[in-house]
Amino acid sequence: MMTNHTFVPRRAAIRFAVSTIASGLAALGGSAAMAQSSYPDKPIKLVIGYPAGGSVDFIGRIVGEALGQRLKTTVVIENQGGAAGTIAALRVVNAAPDGYTFLMGSSNELAGTGAVNPNQKYDAKKDFSPIGLMATAPVFFVAGPKAGVKTLDEFLSTARANPGKFSYGTSGVGSSLHFAGELLKQKSGIFMTHIPYRGVAPLSSDLVGGGIEVAMMSVPGAKGFMATGRITALGVTSAKRLAGFPNVPALGEHPALKGYDMNGWFAMMAPRQLPADITDKVQHALQAVLADPAIKSKLEDGGNIVATGKENLAALMLNEAQQLGKLAAFASMRE
Repeated sequence: MMTNHTFVPRRAAIRFAVSTIASGLAALGGSAAMAQSSYPDKPIKLVIGYPAGGSVDFIGRIVGEALGQRLKTTVVIENQGGAAGTIAALRVVNAAPDGYTFLMGSSNELAGTGAVNPNQKYDAKKDFSPIGLMATAPVFFVAGPKAGVKTLDEFLSTARANPGKFSYGTSGVGSSLHFAGELLKQKSGIFMTHIPYRGVAPLSSDLVGGGIEVAMMSVPGAKGFMATGRITALGVTSAKRLAGFPNVPALGEHPALKGYDMNGWFAMMAPRQLPADITDKVQHALQAVLADPAIKSKLEDGGNIVATGKENLAALMLNEAQQLGKLAAFASMRE
């Protein structure tokens, strides 16, 4: 009898303890789910490493607004130009990985500048959490009034006859535009002096005003000046002509530039060690934004090829860094 009286209370106590633990775990799980679903509960910063008006800013503002609507918050655009995007990139690298600071990145600071400067203060392949590729984009090779040429043939023949006559402008050392210019020099055998600028505004001002002869310019930055006749597009850096600009030849079409193909690309990045649940939520929102026909149309109007969501961004960054590293060495672009 004593055995039965002591055994029953112990069984009840065990059941009570198990029930209490299960309730506690359920409460913790509910709290975790609530914490996850509450993100984001304040505005998100999207840092852009270039002034307003260029291709990175163009994409960042379109995608940023739509992303904020998807995540039910405000995405604040913060332009922090300089050093071909590396100042903004370093800022995001050093930000807290809490899902409230992202980089609207480009191939410049995510591949090109590291190829030019091996001692760069961050390693794009290791110090970011990739969110997703947004788009790829060729650029225009354009001539200003000082160049005195209207076609690619005229440019190449004049450059060969007058070595050093032309200076070409870009958005910075190690930018995709810089590599596009150096690849042009490599393929054609001509010589041009590279002049880096801090953004599209000072670059276009100098080009139109006669400070430089030619330039590599983003499609959004160039097309307004092209429409008014102040600059002339000599070619586009993609392997094929852009659908929206069928009269602008692809540089690779020219016999002297066979195989020429150099595109920039744009991606959303976060500081390293961003929590997986936040990464997933932002990635799904970004993919939904890029799949939206209205957003896709706006980006394509700017000369971009919109990402499908199937791209391996980490692999793209690695391959690009290797390829640009070889071009940097060939062209003595190392800092």
